[in-house]
Amino acid sequence: MPLSFTGPESFYTADEEAWWASVDKALKGVPREKLFGKTDDGLEIAPLYPRRSDVPARVLRPADGDWSVVQRIDIPDPAKANAQILEDLVGGASGLELVFSSALTSYGHGIWIEDMEGMAALLNGVQPDLIDIRLEAGRENVEVLALMLAYLDKQGIDPTTVRVFSSIDPYAWVAMHGFSVPDMDVANRYFRDIVEAVAGLGSPARVVKADGRVWHSVGATPAQELGLVLACAAAHLRSLERTKLAPEDWAGRISVNLTADADQFGTIAKARAFRALWSCVLDGAGLPQSPMHLHMSTSHRMLTRNDPWVNLLRNTVAAFAAGVGGADSVCVLPHTLAAGLPDAFARRLARNTQSILLEESNLAKVMDPAAGSGAIEDRTESLCTAAWVFFQEIEAAGGVFEALHKGFIQERVLSARSDLEKNVAGRKRPITGVSEFPDLFEKPVDVLHSEGHDLTSRRPPLEGLPEPDGGTWFKALCKSALEGQPLPDLSMRLEQRPDLKSLKSLEAFRASEPFERLRAAADAFTIDTGAAPAVFLASLGPLAKFTARATWSANAFAAGGLKAVAAEVYGSIEDLTAAFKASGATIACLVSSDDIYEAEAETAARALKTAGASHLYLAGKPGANETRYREAGIDTYLFAGCDLLSLLQEAHAHLGVAPSDLEVPA
Repeated sequence: MPLSFTGPESFYTADEEAWWASVDKALKGVPREKLFGKTDDGLEIAPLYPRRSDVPARVLRPADGDWSVVQRIDIPDPAKANAQILEDLVGGASGLELVFSSALTSYGHGIWIEDMEGMAALLNGVQPDLIDIRLEAGRENVEVLALMLAYLDKQGIDPTTVRVFSSIDPYAWVAMHGFSVPDMDVANRYFRDIVEAVAGLGSPARVVKADGRVWHSVGATPAQELGLVLACAAAHLRSLERTKLAPEDWAGRISVNLTADADQFGTIAKARAFRALWSCVLDGAGLPQSPMHLHMSTSHRMLTRNDPWVNLLRNTVAAFAAGVGGADSVCVLPHTLAAGLPDAFARRLARNTQSILLEESNLAKVMDPAAGSGAIEDRTESLCTAAWVFFQEIEAAGGVFEALHKGFIQERVLSARSDLEKNVAGRKRPITGVSEFPDLFEKPVDVLHSEGHDLTSRRPPLEGLPEPDGGTWFKALCKSALEGQPLPDLSMRLEQRPDLKSLKSLEAFRASEPFERLRAAADAFTIDTGAAPAVFLASLGPLAKFTARATWSANAFAAGGLKAVAAEVYGSIEDLTAAFKASGATIACLVSSDDIYEAEAETAARALKTAGASHLYLAGKPGANETRYREAGIDTYLFAGCDLLSLLQEAHAHLGVAPSDLEVPA
């Protein structure tokens, strides 16, 4: 072997110039630039990076521990949720994410409780002081936190021993709901009261949160997600400045959530970049350095309802990257979450994804595994720069609250979302099992029945509570919860104020939804008519000439739920048209090589149109023959890089497939 991993001519002795010389030879005149890529933020991805010896390993997680394995709990019935909690804890989970029905990340599910009795049923047999407890309750975050602390009091559990993470994030809530109080300080008075009350109890609870998952779910790029998280965290610091807490304690009351997705290098870089960015924020604020507890959750935006088994691979890559990037805790969303409420099997797979990475792969044993990697160090530094620029733009607009009121954030995020949707539609961003390699005969996965509940009703809030001041209001709220007062009566209900401002809202989505709606519409058509919507593959020439394009075309049409009538070798155009008539299809697609098209496409197109084809596709680009082909009856061209989504929507219209009214969970 000319090159090995050892010896004087080892793989590692080849220099960059020799590598590029080999690349140029392989490219055969194609510019090197073809090998360079771009991230969603426009950051360059080079094909080769030198080893970096100029940067030290970063201090990520504490060196003496694994990351916490957090399991999502969103089963509505508290008793059933409790059974799942106990199973998860016995099975290796070291933390719980209790998702209530009004959470921004509930995705149509969520725990439903109303009072202390419900909380007791939910946590029956659980030892809160041994695990992390993350509360996700949307507009009821305050009430659920009060109920949790009241529950600890009732059980005689010292609150100083329980690690609680509340999800109070008013800025994400404003962005998702599209309305806001005119002056954020109205809400901040309550939040400051909560922080002071919690501190007075000695609880280490991180009360307010900057949640990148919400921004990711509405279309933000990685740099935008980081910039928005920084902006929200900075806003929390400004609010905490007006509390009685010592400055060195402010950062300890803020938690951060980031998204881990199937972009392995991007997720590693995101986690590493955030710690550097947070250090800069603290330094700029004149605060002592305080390590941020970084929680990462796998992306809901990347999950698919069709072929959900591929989600297991996406989740594994995301969890691996979060661990390598230094997350303090990780939550893996069950692979069936996009299809419905996950059952115990799906939750077990989510839990074991992390257990294998920790216990068998020992990922947490190295402080910063990515240190010195040219590719990841460059990605980390580039992401830091892009995120910091966006953060500064938000600050220049008056901070996150004012930037939302001005529509600046919505405009930037929606622009990024539009770019992503275009890339998905054209399969520049392919989705395995959905827009690429779909399986029209897949069996549905098992999910649990779920009834949607609003955590609390719209009853007026409890009267007689003191005004927020130094923790008195929240302590009174906890006391009322301890006495059995139901959650509806405890509610702040700031959104019922008559002076709310209406803003442009952002809506969560999954990237695969447009194709899934086409599949659902095709399935409904099959049930209604007894036959699947089909496209006839009109193959020209010998087998070797059309097989590649026929296979590719069949997969492309299947992304819209259209069944391809298999391509065959036909002896004549007459045989081809006879087969088309016999197939029962009303649309057809010519498939063959360019040279065969040159000789036979026009004749075949005219014959198929005469035989009744209402719409005719050609697999490939027409080139200089477009005018001739159009005159012969060819209507649309199917090729790599075309807007496949629009093409399939058009095909549905020609076939009479009605748009699906099936709700695809977002």
